[in-house]
Amino acid sequence: MVRNLIYRWIKRDPVRYSQLHADMISARFGMTPEQYIWRSFKFAALTGILFALIAFFISVFLPLPVVNGKIGIVNVFDLQMPVIFDVIYPIGYIMVFLLVLAFCIGLYAGYSLLMKLPGIEKNNRSIKINLTLHNAVAYMYAMQKGGSQLMPIFRALSDRVDIYGEVALEFRQIVRDADFFGYDVVTAIRHLSETTPSEKLKIFLEDLLSVIESGGDMAEFLSLRVRLYQEEARFEQKQFLTVLSLVAEAYVTLFVAGPLFLIIIMVVMGMTGGSAVLQLSLVTYAILPIGSLIFIVFIDLISIRAERTERFTSEKWLHAYPDVFIVEKKDEEQQVQQLKKYDRIRSLVNHIRHPMDSFITNVNHTLYITVPIATLYIVSVFLRVPLYKDVDVYLGVVDDHIIIALLIIMVPYAIFHIIWSRKVEGIQSMIPDFLERLSGINQVGLTIAQAIAIMVNTNLGLLSYEIRRIKRDMDWGANFTEALMRFEERISTPAIARTVTLITKASEMSGQISEVLSIASSDAKMSEALKRERISEMFIYTAIVYLSFFVFLFVVAVLTTQFLPLLTNITSSGISSSGMLSGIGTIPLASFNRILYHACLMQALFSGLIAGQMGESSVAAGVKHACVLLIITLITFNVVLVQFA
Repeated sequence: MVRNLIYRWIKRDPVRYSQLHADMISARFGMTPEQYIWRSFKFAALTGILFALIAFFISVFLPLPVVNGKIGIVNVFDLQMPVIFDVIYPIGYIMVFLLVLAFCIGLYAGYSLLMKLPGIEKNNRSIKINLTLHNAVAYMYAMQKGGSQLMPIFRALSDRVDIYGEVALEFRQIVRDADFFGYDVVTAIRHLSETTPSEKLKIFLEDLLSVIESGGDMAEFLSLRVRLYQEEARFEQKQFLTVLSLVAEAYVTLFVAGPLFLIIIMVVMGMTGGSAVLQLSLVTYAILPIGSLIFIVFIDLISIRAERTERFTSEKWLHAYPDVFIVEKKDEEQQVQQLKKYDRIRSLVNHIRHPMDSFITNVNHTLYITVPIATLYIVSVFLRVPLYKDVDVYLGVVDDHIIIALLIIMVPYAIFHIIWSRKVEGIQSMIPDFLERLSGINQVGLTIAQAIAIMVNTNLGLLSYEIRRIKRDMDWGANFTEALMRFEERISTPAIARTVTLITKASEMSGQISEVLSIASSDAKMSEALKRERISEMFIYTAIVYLSFFVFLFVVAVLTTQFLPLLTNITSSGISSSGMLSGIGTIPLASFNRILYHACLMQALFSGLIAGQMGESSVAAGVKHACVLLIITLITFNVVLVQFA
């Protein structure tokens, strides 16, 4: 009933939802506007109910004040109220009003968010498409140089979603329109240009149509467009660094200097008898972590980073002899089961025999060991520590061990991540030189396999070892494509995956791929230059994060060792009961010390993660910074400040 009413309401004014429909098409939502709006109404109703429940619990735990025996809003203007308010307490009406208001706010917020969601997803897809468009165009250029026509190029590109991401999904629309709807190539390209969320891809498709209709040189057009997009990437990097610097300054102001200012104010409030412990706890355990997580997510959303790539292999059963009867022997079943069992345990045995290689290749494997160790450590601590009646004493004993358990998890992760990062950076820094030398050798008439054999004796740092492994794979019977794919599996980074895909496809199409290798080399050089530029630009903000944390730690240490101990020497007998310092004898100094210590720990953890997110576009890279800051905080409060106590 309600669903039919919504459908009729939408069809009555279709122009109102035309933009929503266009955004849904560009975002590839795969449903009609009527279906989406109906789901939005259901989700908005659930959001309204959730908001109403939250308002109910808030009203229960934070009751309205009682004035003259009545609960509700104080009639400060002495207005004449209806008789019903003199008989029944207004708390019931206020509760109902708050619940209805919260439900309406939740309903509106949920519906508005879902109405904007297609536009947000459209913008996200546009950013991802622009990120890998020059790689996709280079792939198209490699196939065009090999003599392929447009539709085979589009089909091959659409099958590389694991490498080229959203760009490949966009070109799938052309293949779909041609295969299922009977469109010709020109019409399918024009339809994609009208629905794609990326303005850059739209301009590329329109220019491609102009070249097709005018009979221009397709290879020359693709070559020029690849180089143009590579230059545009530099401008996009500069824009991103400007925004990132603004975000870094905002973080330091809001979540380093801001909490420090609030802490000083709340300590003074506690000295004058205010309820600062609850407010300081709110800043430490809620505002700091939640605000920092919001910044981490925001930086992740605006960051220009490569999408994760994966390589899928498929098996095909060739029915070469369909008429031959296959005899299954039962005595071989045990051997087959043994082979399956061996396949299952081979990976585990390999990890056990070479644990360091496993941890370096995938740092997440360290969690399989460190998390159980940290859990056992925490459980043993809780079993050995007696249950003190004073909560501050109990937390003061346990909190250091919780940080030690956290470091047990984080330190090995950070160490192996550093080893892996340095290995990958060392290899990727040599990729441009490797491709340039391959291009030069290919220009003199040698094949790529012969070029690899020549380059075995060259000095390319960490990449030289991988080149020797590629040559060894080919000596053992693998072809050039298989050897490169194994190299890609060993390193498993987006840049190398795209480079390997480009080279293998070009080598399959033609033996002379020197120009394709030159484009791949320039693209790799540009990527390395942009990475170094980002690191150099963001180094100053990483240093600012460290300096801001040290200032934060120093001020808190001064408060803990110099200011708060003075309050213990002041007795309430020498203070006026009605003066400004009347509440000084009731200050919970142990609670203040504990919360200030925890504030420094929170600041150390999240400042380190954000430093890695800003400097290297990875939260995992920030684990090492977090470990350093946590260790400094732990030593400062448990070793250094103890000497001044």
